[in-house]
Amino acid sequence: MLKRIFCGAAALVLLAGCGSKKSKADVSHGGKMLELKYARQFSAEYIDNDCVLVTIADDKYVIVPENGDAPKSAGDAVVIQQPVDNVYNAASSAMDLIDGAGALDDVTMTSTKYDDWSLQNIRDRIDSGDITYIGKYSAPDYEALLEEECGLAIESTMIYHSPEVKEQIEALGIPVLVERSSYEKDPLGRMEWIKLYGILFNCEEQAQKLFDNKTKQIEEILTEENTGRKAAFFYINSAGGVVVRKPSDYVPEMMRMAGGGYIFTNDDLKTDENALSSMTIQPESFYEKACDADIIFYNSDITGGVASIDDIKKKYPLLRDFKAVKNGEVWCTEKNIFQQTTGAADMIKEFHSVFKGEADDKMNFMYRLE
Repeated sequence: MLKRIFCGAAALVLLAGCGSKKSKADVSHGGKMLELKYARQFSAEYIDNDCVLVTIADDKYVIVPENGDAPKSAGDAVVIQQPVDNVYNAASSAMDLIDGAGALDDVTMTSTKYDDWSLQNIRDRIDSGDITYIGKYSAPDYEALLEEECGLAIESTMIYHSPEVKEQIEALGIPVLVERSSYEKDPLGRMEWIKLYGILFNCEEQAQKLFDNKTKQIEEILTEENTGRKAAFFYINSAGGVVVRKPSDYVPEMMRMAGGGYIFTNDDLKTDENALSSMTIQPESFYEKACDADIIFYNSDITGGVASIDDIKKKYPLLRDFKAVKNGEVWCTEKNIFQQTTGAADMIKEFHSVFKGEADDKMNFMYRLE
């Protein structure tokens, strides 16, 4: 029976065009653009019929209020009809933003396994059955999408490596929104995507409030003079290569905003302009530049945490002569540093406290090795 429903839904959409199921807030902004201070990867325009036209790269989406219709001015934009619920979220960086906007109840499916979530709130919802893992982004359970009456699939740009999956989801009558928050170079730009999810889930006020509160906390930090202290941010992979963030990545940018500096420049690493945020370099090249860094941050997101300075010296003898190791300025990141997208301002505050020498034991995203 389910198979017949599956095929019938696909056939219906192929005949009638890709549809959607969901709607937009009770707000009329008179054709204005959504104000964005930092985000550059999307825009939103309030258009006719209380709809919102969202542009992400070359893709356009029109968010339509419940029982409303998309205006002709929306052109061929993908229609997302509110209320948006039973969402399949295959973009892990979006989950914390949706949660921060107050719309987590509308997400019921994910492409990220339980053990790969660092956010306890998401783990709890998987434990309770409120969110279900339905397969990786490149091989979702299509029958589950139908059974759950999925109203929207949110994908990262990884879906472009599996275009047939996107096409199949759309063939089921489910709109697919490809988000690009991870492409924002400004860390506050990443966090500002919460405004998009506020519009999408009809909770603009809460999204705006969270964003304003977070950015207000670091206003003074952003105006302070640079401390002159420089840091490395890295991990060592199983092959012995050192994986560092590119200088234009948002993590080095957070360090600069926090009053510090990143030890590498684009010239040092001969970086290109591809979308990858990190690169692997030889230990000798890393030693040459990072040995004199005032502070080192060991990124434990991939390799797991390190218990102490003695532990990191035994595990990675390369680091024994580092200035930061000798001075006890070694920090290890917590796993939530990349998934907690709404924490950008909080991370900047923590980096600031480290660069200023004022860090305490109540850190959320990193801890000092003793």
